[in-house]
Amino acid sequence: MHIILASSSPRRKELMEMLEVPNLKIIPARGEEIPPEHAGPGELVMALSAAKAREVAARCEPEDLVIGADTIVWVDGHAFGKPHTGEEAAAMLRRLSGDTHEVYTGVTLIRNGQAVSEYERSRVRFRPLSEEEIADYILTGEPMDKAGAYGAQGKGALLVESIEGDFFNVMGLPVCRLGQMLKKQGVKIL
Repeated sequence: MHIILASSSPRRKELMEMLEVPNLKIIPARGEEIPPEHAGPGELVMALSAAKAREVAARCEPEDLVIGADTIVWVDGHAFGKPHTGEEAAAMLRRLSGDTHEVYTGVTLIRNGQAVSEYERSRVRFRPLSEEEIADYILTGEPMDKAGAYGAQGKGALLVESIEGDFFNVMGLPVCRLGQMLKKQGVKIL
């Protein structure tokens, strides 16, 4: 049996390697993410993580354990995914500036056609940002492949005043929750 991470995220790969997950393989999902209409943030990330896991599981052996994950930043009833342009990143960062938002990550495990999905929520507070700081941060390139246009584990840490909840959730993979989910599947990390 292999444990397969259905993600191209270098941060998720790094976290799985940090945990020394046995028999780990990376097989990124390739499909387009189509969010369900009228879903709340928890339902949204669980549906998206399940879609990724199902897509990859269809290409694997049934006994393999496939892990799908999806992360969003949730502000005022709206999901912020990855920005497509520098202007979109700037708009997201302006909205996050000086305020608190939530980060949701859905995790789905699939083995032998059986899926289990859960989600984690963390609250993140940004300090007030100047237009110059926003522009300088965008020039680093860091915001362009991250939900909400920032990475708390990189230079984006300079924007974050505080985090309430799982820090690794903000990175894109709630490690504590994932460990408990794996344990229920008979995979012990500790």
